[in-house]
Amino acid sequence: MNRYFIYGVGSLMLLLLCSFAWQKKKLTVWMMGDSTMAIKAENKYPETGWGVPFATLFNEHVQVNNTAKNGRSTKSFIREGLWDGVQQGLQKGDYLLIQFGHNDEKVDKPNVGVTVDEYKANLALFVQAARAKEAIPILLTPIARRSFVQGKPANTHKAYAEGMMELADSLDVALIDLTQLTGAMLAEKGEAESMAYFLHLPEGSTNYPQGVKDNTHLNVEGADAVARLVAEALSKQHIPLAKELKK
Repeated sequence: MNRYFIYGVGSLMLLLLCSFAWQKKKLTVWMMGDSTMAIKAENKYPETGWGVPFATLFNEHVQVNNTAKNGRSTKSFIREGLWDGVQQGLQKGDYLLIQFGHNDEKVDKPNVGVTVDEYKANLALFVQAARAKEAIPILLTPIARRSFVQGKPANTHKAYAEGMMELADSLDVALIDLTQLTGAMLAEKGEAESMAYFLHLPEGSTNYPQGVKDNTHLNVEGADAVARLVAEALSKQHIPLAKELKK
């Protein structure tokens, strides 16, 4: 058999194997946080965590693992073993997006709430463990609640958002100030119009027969708006993950 033919076939097979391996290798983005980020049960619709539309903004080479859960804080995420699953799954080159705060603030609930110092210590644990796996952590301050005072959005997360920013600075880790970004979005929409981003439904609504007025949890439109704020922040801060966003 012609040796050039053999070399040619061998080279082609190697090229195909490399191509197959490249196609199988995906960039994994892990998400951990609370209900404002989480995937919801079908009977909670139209409540939507912003992590759901966020996952659709990437090209086909990105796999998003959204592990956020309703009602979780940094403390309960660790205590319930959810963090163990993320830490074990993290691999070199993965991204880890971390957004907690809403439930950490509930210091009257000992299984959930933590002081700001404890909050910072738990966040540091996540960041350092991710870096030990050669993964890339990104901190996100909690999204703003729809809470207006004299016509302006109130920063209900102040101490915790500031604590996360201080930690990000001390550990030199990327941070997206989602408290500020979503607060600015609410201010632009105004008190009345911003209601369209949250879970406000009249009586008789599917899944909410008694109606609901919820100024913390997003609906489909609100989740999409927040997801796009995060994507824009990735690009503006020149975080390499932004290169994987759909054009």
